[in-house]
Amino acid sequence: MWKCFTGVLLSGLSVVLLFYLFFPLYTVLNILSVNKGRVVFCAEMKEGEEFVLSFIHSVNKRPVYDTLRVERAHLLIVRSRFDTFGAGMPETSTDGMKLELDEEGWLVWTVNRPVPEVTVLVGRVANHTLHLKGRNLALSALSEPGSPVSMRPARISYYEMWRGGCIR
Repeated sequence: MWKCFTGVLLSGLSVVLLFYLFFPLYTVLNILSVNKGRVVFCAEMKEGEEFVLSFIHSVNKRPVYDTLRVERAHLLIVRSRFDTFGAGMPETSTDGMKLELDEEGWLVWTVNRPVPEVTVLVGRVANHTLHLKGRNLALSALSEPGSPVSMRPARISYYEMWRGGCIR
């Protein structure tokens, strides 16, 4: 009787362990090299966690900070923060997107638009930098300048996270 119970218990524990290791329970932010078709960076993210993509604007040569939020199946473009107008920068509130001046004198354009992914051409001069989990990561360290990278959320297993070297 005891052997039967032990066998059932071990089988049950094995199923739980396999589920934990191989079922996609974790939300991550993947950055893919579009040209190479592979993940070049991975970070575990909690649903609702935000990160910032900063760059130097090509015309006015001033910094722009785009805040994005990881949702379960998409990214949410939350807001852009910049200190001067320039080509392609919003100049007024439109279509539910609000432009305001914050307490530090920066312009904040609140967007709150869901997108499945964000693709960026890694700049040669723009210094695209990802700010997340207390780290600053230059996109040029992940992919050649001039090449596209795509940021998107994904659900992966603990095994995939460990094998892929995702930061936590």
